[in-house]
Amino acid sequence: MGPLHSQVDLLHQTSRIVSSGLRLDDMLKELICLAVEVTGCDACLVYLVEPTGDIVLRASQLPHAQEIGKIRLKLNEGVTGWVAAHKSVVALSSKAASDKRFKTFPSLVEDTFEAFLSVPLVSGGETIGVINVHHKTPCVHTPEQVALLSFMGEQMGGAIARWRVMDENTRLQEEALDIRRQLEARKLVERAKGILQAKHNLTEEQAYLRLRGESRRLRRPMRDLAEAIILAEDVITSSGIAGAAPMRELDLADGAEHYSQMAG
Repeated sequence: MGPLHSQVDLLHQTSRIVSSGLRLDDMLKELICLAVEVTGCDACLVYLVEPTGDIVLRASQLPHAQEIGKIRLKLNEGVTGWVAAHKSVVALSSKAASDKRFKTFPSLVEDTFEAFLSVPLVSGGETIGVINVHHKTPCVHTPEQVALLSFMGEQMGGAIARWRVMDENTRLQEEALDIRRQLEARKLVERAKGILQAKHNLTEEQAYLRLRGESRRLRRPMRDLAEAIILAEDVITSSGIAGAAPMRELDLADGAEHYSQMAG
């Protein structure tokens, strides 16, 4: 990736990231790469605002496996929290840690660096994150650098917000599917209990306990057992088989005819 000389260049790079369908973690890595090229920094950190309001470290140029997801700030806590709360850029050209708003984390070597630039990631007027760049030696950030990083923060903020919406929709769809499966399984178990109650003159609780016991013995879900009982009952009913045999040991591997012993 060549030097970025203008917002047009940055827009092309950002558009490529946004349209690539990257996962959030990969998108943040690309964001860091752009920030490093724009500012020539020695380190870069990205924080995202969680639904709880906490500002959490999510990505880093330098390796911070133990800190990712664990370092947290509140709004107005540290320079990062101040930037998130005020949606404003903070540029410290030297002795960054001496700023009264600065909060130091011993595990972040970046906090010992001289220069610091913090820019909000904004979407729809709301701060969804903060990108911080650090320089080991004093550095006066040019207006162009600040403008480019701010522009990138706006573009990437929107992309991250859209990714979050898609991720939340996927999660809700998966939850809905899981609930539907649970309801289907419950209906099957209820029907299987009814079959056992009718065939063996059992109470509802006795039928349930028999199902549960066989499920545990066979180490198979109760839904599988219920489906086999229902299938066996349907086969018996459709073939006109009369009479009832006592329940015997079951083996799923033997197929539905063994469940017919339980159901019939």
